[in-house]
Amino acid sequence: MQTLPLRLAPGQDLRSVLEAVLIEHGVSAAFVLQGIGSLSLAQLRFAGAKQATELRGDLEILTLAGSLSADGAHLHMTVADAQGCVLGGHVAPGCIVRTTAELLVALLPEHRFVREPDAVSGFDELVITPQRRPDGI
Repeated sequence: MQTLPLRLAPGQDLRSVLEAVLIEHGVSAAFVLQGIGSLSLAQLRFAGAKQATELRGDLEILTLAGSLSADGAHLHMTVADAQGCVLGGHVAPGCIVRTTAELLVALLPEHRFVREPDAVSGFDELVITPQRRPDGI
């Protein structure tokens, strides 16, 4: 495992940046271990919902975690608004950094993550397979 600290700047799309990490680093598996910061716009899909809900305003990222694969990101986040109300859910595209986002990503070059249909859940679920390292070991 290789850890990768990241700092996102105002205006960046949180999910887009994280999805680009795999390509930039030539790996096919990673985890977001933690993230904090602020957003001006959050797109969260709540449990059981079909569509994301848009949240606007001064939002603090309290937690951010999830997996990254070539098939996309599976991220969960909790945010608090200016009144301290907390909401959380699946991170959809369109979460825009307000002042900063500080993230810690774990790159997993010895693994490959893909998402495949799961008969039990009915969703595309994570499939983990070992992968040879670039040095052949």
